[in-house]
Amino acid sequence: MSGWDDLFPLPMLPSWVPGAAAGIVSLHLIQKLLFPYFWADLRYLLKVLMCGLRLEMYRMQGRIVTVLDRFVKLAEKQPHKPFLIYEGKVHTYRDVDRRSNRIAQVFLHHGALKRGDTVALLMGNEPDFIHVWFGLAKLGCVVAFLNFNVRSRSLLHCVSSCEPKILVVGADLLGTLEEILPNLQKDISVWIMTKDSTFPSVHTLLDKIEAASEDPVPVNQRSADNLKSSVLYIFTSGTTGLPKAAVISHMQVLKGAAGLWAFGATAEDIIYVTLPLYHSAASLLGIGGCIELGATCVLKKKFSASQFWSDCKKYNVTVIQYIGELCRYLCSQPVKEGEKNHKVRLAVGNGVRNDVWREFLDRFGTVKICEFYGATEGNICFMNHTGKIGSVGRTNFFYKLFFPFDLIKYDFQKDEPIRNKHGWCEKVKKGEAGLLVSKVNAKNPFFGYAGNKKHTEKKLLCEVFKKGDLYFNTGDLMVQDHENFLYFWDRIGDTFRWKGENVATTEVSDVIVMLDFIQEANVYGVSVPDHEGKAGMASLILKQNTSLDLEQMYKQVVTYLPSYACPLFLRVQEKMERTGTFKQQKFRLVDEGFNPSTITDPLYFLDNSKKAYVLLTKEVHEMILSGKMKL
Repeated sequence: MSGWDDLFPLPMLPSWVPGAAAGIVSLHLIQKLLFPYFWADLRYLLKVLMCGLRLEMYRMQGRIVTVLDRFVKLAEKQPHKPFLIYEGKVHTYRDVDRRSNRIAQVFLHHGALKRGDTVALLMGNEPDFIHVWFGLAKLGCVVAFLNFNVRSRSLLHCVSSCEPKILVVGADLLGTLEEILPNLQKDISVWIMTKDSTFPSVHTLLDKIEAASEDPVPVNQRSADNLKSSVLYIFTSGTTGLPKAAVISHMQVLKGAAGLWAFGATAEDIIYVTLPLYHSAASLLGIGGCIELGATCVLKKKFSASQFWSDCKKYNVTVIQYIGELCRYLCSQPVKEGEKNHKVRLAVGNGVRNDVWREFLDRFGTVKICEFYGATEGNICFMNHTGKIGSVGRTNFFYKLFFPFDLIKYDFQKDEPIRNKHGWCEKVKKGEAGLLVSKVNAKNPFFGYAGNKKHTEKKLLCEVFKKGDLYFNTGDLMVQDHENFLYFWDRIGDTFRWKGENVATTEVSDVIVMLDFIQEANVYGVSVPDHEGKAGMASLILKQNTSLDLEQMYKQVVTYLPSYACPLFLRVQEKMERTGTFKQQKFRLVDEGFNPSTITDPLYFLDNSKKAYVLLTKEVHEMILSGKMKL
């Protein structure tokens, strides 16, 4: 061997190479130890920057390529690719484009609509929801998505608040229409998705769609020149009162549609949408996200825990959307063989508990949970791009440059932010819960609520840290840990979440006090073990010389409230407790919960199997805690 080495001597490495290699290894180890999320943060920030640059380019050019524009281009580029799969039927990009053209033609010739008019849409999850939405958008109309769970007075309020010229109702919601039709404003033209109608002065749409032309309407009908112009109204419970129509601009639609892309979804993905389309999660992130990617959406009429994974396997689903309750429902299903035998790689959503998150991963395989935080009307969003269990997202110095926000101290008794002797709000320390407030500026505007200046102003905090500043009050308490991960802590004020929906306590109490035997109702949310969010509970004061009519109470809440807003528990008290500022006291009631062993007041439980309120005994309480009683 020595002779060989003499003939072909190995080249000597320069003296600096070992040192450089050692330096690189050392830097890598230091980065892993001190900055473990550096590369993940960098990739995410670059995506945020790309999205921001695109919006800035649109602003400078004065011409916006909207999500609808992109859809029309995709219908030309990939006409035969499936866009929607619904109950086994495939609707290609071209199919959806042409049917939405037909709907645009119908309203162009029959609907007396002009660009900028509002049309309210009351439909469930079905392809025609999207056809009507896109068709109206092609006419430059603002579309208001109505929550089909909302009934009667609340629904009339929703319709009137967005001032529509036309109301379009799905064939399966004619019963809901019948309830509100006598009290609906006479200047609102009503169209139903059927071929014939038994209602007086109501137009049919299905027959006219079939007779209409597939030709596109003029492009200038839909062209957008301002990122801040309204394009949708999406209703939210907000922090108090009846549902409010959040104004959704082109800017918000474009940001929402970029969500799946930001989490790593691609054009080859198949996205499963089971959430209601009237929610921004399904419509903007789900449908808008599919269009941004040029992907395929499997649309479900209604979420079914028993059919969920069989649907995923049947349609080769790779991306699912969730809310926390959805994941819990899936984990509560009986264990079956081959539960990990699917192609789902990403789950995008919000509100999943830590224990459910872990159980979901253990049971259903290596699915990347992409938790995010964002309010429909808000100007701030967090995305958990690292997969840290329990966190809604992560922040750093650069992210706060793009989206300035803070967590401030909050007085739970007075139900308002704490201000120091100088009148300024104070930031909480890391690890402490604080109210999330987001700075309102030209890059991060707050568009408010349609037709409700009072509620728009109520969501804003003025002079938070200095004179003249303006912040959006999210109404959410968050915690930021020492690694800059953010965690959702709770809602403030008069709202709680149940079944993935915001429940406005004032709306529920307003419905209850309509009963002639109720003097006052104090509604709040209580924690139930192994359930997401908080279940509704109402403390009741009866009028003198009256008794609680449980039958009337049941009939009242199921008639006038969405199912998720009906109080599960009732507590009859003799005197309503109040705060020093004469507001209803909720904190002690929340702490006491619904335990008949510790509460001497009469308690009642909404037993859905009996369709009635029943006495909440210790035995019933035990059945609820053990999960034997379905809520």
